[in-house]
Amino acid sequence: MNGTLRQHALSKVPEVTLVFWIIKIAATTLGETGGDSVTMTLNWGYLAGTALFLGLLVVLVAAQILAKKFHPFLYWATIVASTTFGTTMADFADRSLGIGYTGGSTLLFVCVVAVLGLWYRSQGTVSVNTVSTPKVEAFYWAAITFSQTLGTALGDWLADTGGLGYEGGALVFAAGLAVVVGLYFRTSVSRVLLFWAAFILTRPLGATVGDFLDKPVSDGGLALSRPLASAAIAAFILLCLFVLPQRAGRHPGGSKAIAASESGY
Repeated sequence: MNGTLRQHALSKVPEVTLVFWIIKIAATTLGETGGDSVTMTLNWGYLAGTALFLGLLVVLVAAQILAKKFHPFLYWATIVASTTFGTTMADFADRSLGIGYTGGSTLLFVCVVAVLGLWYRSQGTVSVNTVSTPKVEAFYWAAITFSQTLGTALGDWLADTGGLGYEGGALVFAAGLAVVVGLYFRTSVSRVLLFWAAFILTRPLGATVGDFLDKPVSDGGLALSRPLASAAIAAFILLCLFVLPQRAGRHPGGSKAIAASESGY
């Protein structure tokens, strides 16, 4: 086994590349249109929709943790489940609980910080390059789920409460991502911090794009069919997975861990 294979062997999350971010943005958009399809178009309501997608998310996270290696389709199915659950959960918190977009965004921001804080306290880092054990995977998926939910709430808050509309909200979050990209290429700001900033910002970008596609024209949207938009985005994600390369990320110490196992330590 060569050095590259040794480094990749313990990884069950993808390498963070441009392809990763393309699929991530598409997955967040699907989460918005898919979640709205169930809660609004099918009229399940926010509570039932949240329960449905939470159950699906738990099953997929368990499968991801139990998997022995990186599986692109399983990983991205779990991401889509987390972003769809994030959509329905944020809507439930914002609307059904009556705390509004500001209250929901604040509550979810606290949850994201709390999960990342617990992860850092436990492991000494929140880098995705260390996701190689069930415990760290649990922190990883908890952080991802809360960040997806926070992103939904932020997108709705800026589009509705902020008065920018869906197009304006999408432009603001796209600009925020451009700033993160600039910091990545031009500065030595922590790559871990920039990753989580980008991960959170791509969610409201996808949410506002999804809302722009399916909301009524009177609300600034295109009034497209939610199920049809969801099917088109899902097809795009599948095409990306079949055509674009997906490989496991590199984990520090991966080769040492394998060498130790091979030598009996």
